[in-house]
Amino acid sequence: MTSTKTILFPKIENEIATLNFKSISNERKIILQPLIDFIQGKASNQQEIRLNLICTHNSRRSHLSQVWAQTAAAHYGIKNVFCYSGGTEATAMFPMAAKTLANQGFQIKTIAEGSNPVYAIKYSENAHPIIGFSKTFDDDFNPQSEFAAILTCSSADQGCPFIAGAEVRIPITFEDPKAFDNTPQQSEKYEERSLQIATELFYVFSQIKL
Repeated sequence: MTSTKTILFPKIENEIATLNFKSISNERKIILQPLIDFIQGKASNQQEIRLNLICTHNSRRSHLSQVWAQTAAAHYGIKNVFCYSGGTEATAMFPMAAKTLANQGFQIKTIAEGSNPVYAIKYSENAHPIIGFSKTFDDDFNPQSEFAAILTCSSADQGCPFIAGAEVRIPITFEDPKAFDNTPQQSEKYEERSLQIATELFYVFSQIKL
């Protein structure tokens, strides 16, 4: 399989250039390995790769993970990767999560207003936008079978011992930036968490052999 890298928006490319895989501890690399194995197995067999990134409220970490995973696949030219997100309950994508991604170079357009807005999130001029809104992990919008369920928060990990249709269940938990909401550190901490997620997911996709 030959890879064709997608040209990303320049500001995103600048962010990617700052990612340091050496900052990932050996303990974290062990946690990330099952996801590498899942993606590699699908890629080697030229099968579609479906990832459902799951957190409790589908409002922060799961969206950041979905967006960066899809972007990493495009960056490394890994085809047929489809990233989704969901929660154990639906709320709304937290505005600071969207603002953080916009600050890091993504083009974000609100395509539906309301209590649970729908966003189109673009990482490249010609790639299909990622559709971001809060939903449960088993929502009709998400795959119902042949996917990896990636638990991005410990409460979702504990609250979802079984996820119907998932081929594998992989806990890769991140600290919640929500702890810094309405504090002077809010922007800094959201950016920090987003970059940690980006670093680890780019590391995952960098390990895939085509």
